Amino acid sequence: MSQDAPLYLRRRPPTAAELQGIPWLGLLHSAERERAVAALVVGDAQAGDYVCRVGRSVTYWFGLVEGLLKMSADNADGLTMTFTGVPPGGWFGEGTAMKREPYRYNIQALRKSVVAGLPIDTFHWLLDHSIGFNRFVMNQLNERLGQFISAREIDRMGSPDARVARSLAALFNPVLYPGVGEVLRITQQEMAYLVGLSRQRVNEALACLQEQGVIRVEYGGLRVLDLNALRSGDFPRAVARQ
Repeated sequence: MSQDAPLYLRRRPPTAAELQGIPWLGLLHSAERERAVAALVVGDAQAGDYVCRVGRSVTYWFGLVEGLLKMSADNADGLTMTFTGVPPGGWFGEGTAMKREPYRYNIQALRKSVVAGLPIDTFHWLLDHSIGFNRFVMNQLNERLGQFISAREIDRMGSPDARVARSLAALFNPVLYPGVGEVLRITQQEMAYLVGLSRQRVNEALACLQEQGVIRVEYGGLRVLDLNALRSGDFPRAVARQ
């Protein structure tokens, strides 16, 4: 299938390794898991591909196996507002899937990514039959509420360093994004897209955070050294180098 074809036309069955990256499968009983695995599909998204778009009807509940996505929407002035990033292990849109309503946001790949989809009817079947699945979705909704409250706070922050710190902390949520661990594979340009700052300003903020001992910039990613400090975003600005 050509990479120019829409993402939904590039869907395929998941590999065994890709199934291991789906956190909620291990919570299902054997019959529930068998049904879910038979229904699951994955798509190989290219940078810029849309996984879902504002106004489109929900057909799948989506998750990210590999790569990086961003969740955004356009405001009345035509400006794009980025709500959050989605790193590996993250599943999203459960509220939309439960209500079977059109999407109110866009999900777009920032780099080559592997996206998994559970058909909406199978999603509702699991809600009706699986206690483990219900607990997972409940935890998702609870964490998502806290995430978006935090996102509103980030938008009002005057300090770019604090904005970068809090935005990074959101990507290290172990409940929403269990596939991240201690190291997030992300470039400074991708971070700039998610935070809404220039790459140069993000680079300065990351340098500040590293000087404070909160993170360590490594080849191809970022390692968190103090997640609580990152979440608070409350630390003094590092002294500028002479």
